[in-house]
Amino acid sequence: MSIVLTTDLKRVYESGATEVKAVNGVSLSVEAGEFTVLAGPSGSGKTTLLNLIGGLDRPTNGSVHLDGELLNDKSDDELTRARLFKIGFIFQAYNLVPVLSAYENVQFILQIQGVPDSEHAGRIMPLFEELGLSGLAQRLPGELSGGQQQRVAVARAIIGRPSIILADEPTANLDSESAVSLLNLMHRLNLEQKVTFLFSSHDSKVIDIAQRVISMRDGKVSDDIRKQQ
Repeated sequence: MSIVLTTDLKRVYESGATEVKAVNGVSLSVEAGEFTVLAGPSGSGKTTLLNLIGGLDRPTNGSVHLDGELLNDKSDDELTRARLFKIGFIFQAYNLVPVLSAYENVQFILQIQGVPDSEHAGRIMPLFEELGLSGLAQRLPGELSGGQQQRVAVARAIIGRPSIILADEPTANLDSESAVSLLNLMHRLNLEQKVTFLFSSHDSKVIDIAQRVISMRDGKVSDDIRKQQ
């Protein structure tokens, strides 16, 4: 089943008298359970494509389907709801709320989803244990290392049980050891819990571990390789 389906997707920006075709006719599908990376150099269109898939940006032409639903015609409120329940986001800058503890940063998603308070700890603490965060639940983001903050961001992304996790350059601000640890963690979540991941990255470590590599150049897909498992 396709979690994501794009058809002839385009995103054009006006830059003075020039048109910049950031995404230029991309058609692809991402199936449930895939561990896929959009790879390519800076300016290749991979982050713009990820933002279109995640409903953070709207296409100039073409279509995006998420879990069988067309995103193009949704209102801003409908897109917000789709992001809340269907998509988990991991950003390179972590984007944690600095005045909230690690636990509260994750709990916030359950609160806005309307999950009863009585269920929060039972969902969050086992996840923190799995991610190696159980002793850090009450720390503020500023009291955590970059790798630990990114693990909290992973917990926040998956706590709402979304259909897909979109990760934009998740290792960009991490040292090599933390990056490898984070990738191994996400790979394990993919294998054991069948969490679907779609990354944008030019990091060779991400590309090496991905099961599928969609290469982009000049806003187009230049290659699409599924590795032998």
